[in-house]
Amino acid sequence: MNNNQIRLFVHIAESGSFTKAGLALNMTQPAVSRAISALEDELQVKLLTRDRKNGLTLTDVGQRILVIFREILQGFDKVEQEIAAERGLEKGMIRIGAFPVAAPYFVPRLIRAIGEVYPGIEFALYEGSVMEIKDWLASRFIDVGLIIPPAEALYTQPLYREKLYAVLPEGHPLSVKKLVDVGELEHAPMLICRSGYEPPVVDLFARSGTTLNIKYEVGSYVTALQMVREGLALGVMSELSLLSLPPGVTVRELAQGAYRDIHLAVPSSGEMSIAVRLFMDTARQLFADAEPAFKL
Repeated sequence: MNNNQIRLFVHIAESGSFTKAGLALNMTQPAVSRAISALEDELQVKLLTRDRKNGLTLTDVGQRILVIFREILQGFDKVEQEIAAERGLEKGMIRIGAFPVAAPYFVPRLIRAIGEVYPGIEFALYEGSVMEIKDWLASRFIDVGLIIPPAEALYTQPLYREKLYAVLPEGHPLSVKKLVDVGELEHAPMLICRSGYEPPVVDLFARSGTTLNIKYEVGSYVTALQMVREGLALGVMSELSLLSLPPGVTVRELAQGAYRDIHLAVPSSGEMSIAVRLFMDTARQLFADAEPAFKL
């Protein structure tokens, strides 16, 4: 087993293709097949299966080995970063995971701030739901992610606290009020975003002793805002999701002063490379005293 075989297996697993992995590593397809066969022979297990119906898939042990191989490659990268830092030439790759409303607000500023000082550091951005980002961290597919707590199995650092607002269709009876009490939403049809976005809203209603009447579950705040606009339901949404507010939607503050926390997360504090630590430190400096992204 060698570094090239490990990198090749990870490329195949992530791209789902022998051909794409070979192109990425400048290898012919026969060479790719021979390298994977040699790896499987050495480990004495089947890592990949291929058939016409399902294409290329990882076996159960292949899934487990993938996580370990990613950790090994991170170890190689950390060695290279340590050597570069000793020479005063910080370098490395940071794979970032972010959910859609957070990615455009935080990630470009972070990349620019780091790139201006350390041009040798490279970035890869992956967007997904909060649940997907937590899974990517657990499998070591990404190095650092923007998530919404809870995240007991991860090492996290607070990044930003955003306000939650009541979101209503224009002309709704509650829109005449300056503050909306959560109790006034008890019998209203509500929509909620799932896949890891919902805990702060569910907790808000639970703390208020109010029943959350969920009529619709969606995965996108863009969809949620359009459904509110059409009068299908009401919502409780965060300030970052309201930065591109469509016409026909009214936003009101909640009397309870509710918030949602966004954290930076890594698999563990001990695994962080120099580049990832730099990313975490830069984020803390940039957003420690950030002004609210949305104001009424």
